[in-house]
Amino acid sequence: MTYVLTFLPWIVYAVLPSGHWQWAALAGLLVAVAVILKQRAAGSRPDALIIEGGSAVFFAALAALAFADPHSSLHPYSAALSSAVLALIAGASLALRRPFTLGIAKQSTPPELWGQPLFVRTNTLVTALWTLAFAATAAVLAALAHAGQGHSTTATLVQIAGFLVPMLLTRRYVAAVQARAGR
Repeated sequence: MTYVLTFLPWIVYAVLPSGHWQWAALAGLLVAVAVILKQRAAGSRPDALIIEGGSAVFFAALAALAFADPHSSLHPYSAALSSAVLALIAGASLALRRPFTLGIAKQSTPPELWGQPLFVRTNTLVTALWTLAFAATAAVLAALAHAGQGHSTTATLVQIAGFLVPMLLTRRYVAAVQARAGR
């Protein structure tokens, strides 16, 4: 459920009609802020809200652009751009040695395990998986946009797969690591 909440602004943006992208971007911003407020009220630490913070910044910028120029040449590429931004956020968290999944995983893991090499390595690999999935999704969406299909049903399905596949692989991988560790 945590990943669904984390990516809810992006899901909202992806499923709202692309003809009104400025409103979809504004909805993404409002959902991102609401998720941050909800998570902070529930006790989430800032390191568990890396994607949410990046989401709020992205959707604020996109909404400003979309309202300023609703017919921007960027519009057909907005889905690809959103996945590219997620890849950038996730990749930056890896480069800074603060994998975004680490903060999320800490919410359901006892503090005595947070510094364990296996815990850190698992989250580094999981974040790398998400980074690759976002980058691949961005590339496919950019190709679809270039072909005039940037806001097609196919593009929507690619976006959904770009979240579901890494979510399912994350669950399977973490379960396998926990089983091998004897938890």
